[in-house]
Amino acid sequence: MINIFYWSPHLSNVATITNVINSANSLIKYNKSLFHVKVLDVAGEWIDQKKKLFEKDITYEKIGSLNLSSKLPVNGFLKSRLIFIFIFLKSIIPLLRLLQKQKPDYIIIHLLTSLPLFLLIFFRFDTKFILRISGLPKLNFIRKFFWRLVSDKIYKITCPSQETLDFLKKSKVFNADKLIVLYDPIINVSEICKKKNKKTDMSDLNKNYFLSVGRLTKQKNHKILIDAFSLLDKNDDNCLYIIGDGEEKNNLLIKIKELNLDKKIFLLGFKENIYPYLSASIAIISCSLWEDPGAVMIEAAFCNKIVLSSNCRNGPKEFLMNGKAGYLFENNNIMSLKNNIEKLVNEDNKEKYLKSVNAKINSKKYTQFRHYRQLSTLLC
Repeated sequence: MINIFYWSPHLSNVATITNVINSANSLIKYNKSLFHVKVLDVAGEWIDQKKKLFEKDITYEKIGSLNLSSKLPVNGFLKSRLIFIFIFLKSIIPLLRLLQKQKPDYIIIHLLTSLPLFLLIFFRFDTKFILRISGLPKLNFIRKFFWRLVSDKIYKITCPSQETLDFLKKSKVFNADKLIVLYDPIINVSEICKKKNKKTDMSDLNKNYFLSVGRLTKQKNHKILIDAFSLLDKNDDNCLYIIGDGEEKNNLLIKIKELNLDKKIFLLGFKENIYPYLSASIAIISCSLWEDPGAVMIEAAFCNKIVLSSNCRNGPKEFLMNGKAGYLFENNNIMSLKNNIEKLVNEDNKEKYLKSVNAKINSKKYTQFRHYRQLSTLLC
């Protein structure tokens, strides 16, 4: 039996949570007799997911006494950084003792990666450490120095896209032979089919709409989407629905009202099941300032929907094949976005169909089974 720990402390509802669960589940689903998987809860961040972990036969273990579950989610850069420092200091000893006592074969590290890597510098473990790069990293001096210091002791570094791998290889912070592309396990075929067919009351929705899905944060850049919509023909019957919640909600509502778009753009809030909304849309629009590669884009492609995305770093351009599998606009450029929305609406259906087919083919790289096959080769 191969014992694998997943380390992924988080303060808000990020896509990494789902990816961790799907990754762990893929190992159990396709080879339960070989893999035993455990998710480590550092500060109570996984308490709400305990039932889901149990249903998928993933072991849950709380380490240490720290419990911040009543204070989650946490928004704001300064506040989140202070809490991460607090978690770091309170969790050093519990994690060290756990690794020394239980000696898992592997620990796969997502988010707050500095703590387990810090221990790796000063202690010798029987456990192999796999560092998961979840997004395009900001390589400041401290991070470069720290990663170079620990690079020789890390077993593998997995990247969610080829573009990210090339970026890290060029930066020379890790040994090139330790870098590997491991696509996120975004697509759960049976679960998507189940959710798509679930009855949802959408009678109040306009029949012709674009959809944007994502947290209402600076990264997702919904502001530029609202600005672009203000430049489109006011007489067409297309509208925009935005699914998600976050700290930018009030600012977006103010902008919608200021631009007199309250009958064209609607914030629907968080939705547990996005697939009925996705299936009925004209297309999915992602305006993110950065992604790697973008889960909603991949889910939409799998559901045969047209995708319009910013060409932000790192991933959308690679996934959309420079425009052969969707529409790309210049990152954070209002006119480029507006022009591409118009191009999408007016382009020949055959061209749109070919784009959607290419995107569908690419989306299959992100199934749980493909992820399992890639990951299991690292673990066996």
